[in-house]
Amino acid sequence: MKDLEQRKSWYAEVAINYTSQQRKNWYNDVADAYNRTRPRYPQQLVSRVVELAQLPENAAILEVGCGPGTATTAFAQLGFSMVCLEPSQNSSQLAQQNCSPYPNVEIINTSFEEWPLEPGKFDAVLAATSFHWVSPEVGYSKAADALKDHCSLIFLWNMTPQPEYEVYQRLHEVYQAQAPTLERYEEQEAQEKHLRRFGKAVIDSGRFQDLVSEQLRCDVTYSIDDYLTLLSTLSPYIALDSQQRNSLFTSLRKTLEKHCGSSVEISYLSAFHVAKKI
Repeated sequence: MKDLEQRKSWYAEVAINYTSQQRKNWYNDVADAYNRTRPRYPQQLVSRVVELAQLPENAAILEVGCGPGTATTAFAQLGFSMVCLEPSQNSSQLAQQNCSPYPNVEIINTSFEEWPLEPGKFDAVLAATSFHWVSPEVGYSKAADALKDHCSLIFLWNMTPQPEYEVYQRLHEVYQAQAPTLERYEEQEAQEKHLRRFGKAVIDSGRFQDLVSEQLRCDVTYSIDDYLTLLSTLSPYIALDSQQRNSLFTSLRKTLEKHCGSSVEISYLSAFHVAKKI
């Protein structure tokens, strides 16, 4: 149960420092930036998830924390019926726009905790880099209760995008001087450890079994403008005072332009967990 307890501890810290309303609107001011720059989920992984979850052509999917529809459209274009919950008003409006070509997708501006449970209705519950925002006391049990018998909980994860280590070394002094709490570089092994912990928490909940996990390394080239915009959508940067964040980004831009020119290479792990309701 250690990993589930760690998740509860993380959530408790967030809940202490930020009100429920603040948590709901955490990404509200960066919704457009999130929509433009957050990496999508590789179709290869989406197709594998659909196969493992044995989703029928007319599957009904409940998505928890859909954001602006970052993962939603990849499933919607396969013809599935989707009910997508998003607490941020700005993000839910963008999701409405992005999913307008798909009449079987419904976007609801609410949190998973506040959503009235529809027991045993769904063939899958999907959460794409979002379930860590859901109260652990509510999340796994409510997800299981929303599922039909023996159907699947699906987690998609895009781990923190990072520049190559040589570039990170150039940025080290900037972080040390202006935001030392953000100065970290995660080796792939560390990100794999996080993913294993997320998966173990699913099983430790006691509501799911037969966990399957896979991952894929992704490489993307960002303009420096887009990379800094991407950083602005990450929680540790959102939490900064605006003046500190602006100063940090000014210094990061100068260093990146000096050593990288006009673009920066980014890599991240994209992964999934699929588990069956017991």
